[in-house]
Order: sequence, then structure tokens, then C-alpha cells
Amino acid sequence: MSGTSLDGIDAVLARFDANGHPTILSRASVSFTPSLKEELLALNTSGHDELARAAKASNTLVDLYAQAVEQALTQASLAREEVMAIGAHGQTVRHCPQDGYTLQLNAPARLAELTGINVIADFRSRDVAAGGQGAPLVPMFHAGVFATSHTRVVLNLGGIANITILRPQAEPLGFDTGPANALMDLWCQLHTGDPYDANGLWGAGGTIDQGLLDLLLQGEPWFASPPPKSTGRDLFNQAWLEHRLKQCNIGIPDHARRAQDVQATLRSLTAQTIANAIRTYAHDAREVFVCGGGVRNEALMADLRDLLGYAVEPTDKLGIGTQDVEALAFAWLAWAHQQRMAVSRPAVTGARGNRILGACWPA
Repeated sequence: MSGTSLDGIDAVLARFDANGHPTILSRASVSFTPSLKEELLALNTSGHDELARAAKASNTLVDLYAQAVEQALTQASLAREEVMAIGAHGQTVRHCPQDGYTLQLNAPARLAELTGINVIADFRSRDVAAGGQGAPLVPMFHAGVFATSHTRVVLNLGGIANITILRPQAEPLGFDTGPANALMDLWCQLHTGDPYDANGLWGAGGTIDQGLLDLLLQGEPWFASPPPKSTGRDLFNQAWLEHRLKQCNIGIPDHARRAQDVQATLRSLTAQTIANAIRTYAHDAREVFVCGGGVRNEALMADLRDLLGYAVEPTDKLGIGTQDVEALAFAWLAWAHQQRMAVSRPAVTGARGNRILGACWPA
């Protein structure tokens, strides 16, 4: 898995039992080079020669996927012949289900050739073809590994935040709530040179600008739209932020004191939109379990606890590490594809019916 945060690749090697319950055998992480990260971010918008650039970036990305596969195999002392398939999501650079398409940079044939293992990829497009959002993809996986006898919410804090609502004897619900790390990482990079706000410490030194927060919340109709819904950098990007900052007379190259306040406000935007979604659609929940890179932002986690008034804990407490959940989900989606299991759900994505997701590139 390489997500919207563009911080690198997480891989897990997992064994599934007949019911799809996983045992993680090994894990691996491979960082993006600065040049690849810059190119993947640039490819989120139109630019010169973007078709050729996208193809080359896909190949470079898949070469790193292959490195992650080799690391995971070595750590587990497994031969490639023992692996049923690789689930490889690719890197989302456009997500416009309202226009009938979503685009993930990937080269699954190259990955199959490099690894000698079947590759399952292209998980979103069938759901979009059936009129769905193509996202989020993971609620059925969350139901399989995290469901319990009471209502529970699973929150992923990647570049974009999404929640899965798990209720007893009910199919899961899930949708994106808005930006998680995407805007905070952008702002931190612009003003500190760091790729993210480590532990949320820089933003914690700022003061929330209530006027800006109100504008961010009330000036974006997407937040108030009901699920099914999904989003990405197509909406929540630098242009989106610049437009709203100008309305509050804050420029991108503004001085450091104001910049820290903006970071605190962006953190509050993430927390408020997540809490609003949970209170509206999971009012009976009394616990939230969090995965993804944002779990390390201690100030954000504290904001969520304050807003919700109950337990907000990392998924480690349920037996799966916060950095493993998303990668494990795509291993599970590959397993589900091999089992011909329909894991897309109309209640989650708005598709016309349950759909089997993904396509296979045989080794």
C-alpha cells in the first residue's frame, strides 16, 4: 500500500484461514525517493507530457513494490512459490467518481514479471463502473477483523480520513470524512521544510484561528454532503487551501507565527470533520480505533478524544499495528478476489450491487 500521504510503501505478508482471518508473517517498508514523491504529487494535476511521465512513475513505483515484496519474503523465509497473490493498489492520482473514473498509477504486469507472483490490482474501477464511489475499499475487511458485540468505529488517518462503522449483525458503513494529513503535511512542508509535523508538535505550538476554521468548515459544501462519498487531492489541495486563506488575508508565504496558527487550525479541521461524521452517523459508538500515519499526531488524537468524549485508541490494541492495517487490507482484498467474494457494498460506495473487485495479472 502507498497512500495519499505519499510517505512510502507499507507491505505485509499474511496467511489467511478459510474465513479470511489473517496472521501477519512479516512486514516491510520502503520509502519514496524525494524525486518520486515530487513527481507523484505533481501528477495529481494536469501538466506537460503527463501521460509519459505517469507511465515512467508507475514503473519506478512498481520497482519499489518489488523491493518491498522481496523484503517481506526474506523476513518470513518464504519462497515466492508459496504466495498465492500480491494485492497492489497503486498510487491514486485522480479520483473523480462523479465523472465515472478513478486513476491509480500502477504497472501490475511489471510487478508480476519482477516477482514471479500473481498480482491482483485495479480494485476501484469495477465499483465505479457500477455507479459507485470506488471508495472506501476496506469496510468489509474491517468488519472481518475488528467487528465486536457493540458499535465500533475504525478510523484511518492517511492523507484523507475515512471511517468504517461496525454494528452487530449489520453490514458495515464507511465513507471519507475529509482531509486528514494531506493539508497539514502540505502546510508543514511549505513552512518548515519537513514532510510532516512530527507528533503534531509544530501545530501544537499554534493557536486555532476560529474565523479561518469556520470558513473552512462552512465554505466547503462537500463536508455537509451525505454518504456515500469519497474524496482526495482532486478537491483538498494547495489551490483549495490558498483560496480560503486569501479570504482571511493569510498568504501561503506568510510569517512563521501565523503559519503555526494555520497548522493548528488545519488539525482542528481534521478533528472537527471526523467528529461531526461520527456523531451524525455513529451516534451509538463509544470507541474509535485509529490506524494510519496520523495516529502519531498526538495533538490530533487528543482533539478527537476531547470532541467525542470517549476512547480513541490505536488499532494496536486490537492486535493489528497502525501501519499494518491498510497493507493488510489489500492483501485481504487480493484473497477475496481469489475467493470470488463480492466485497463492494452499495451501502458503502453507492454502487448498484455487490461487486467482486480487482483483476489478476498472472505470473
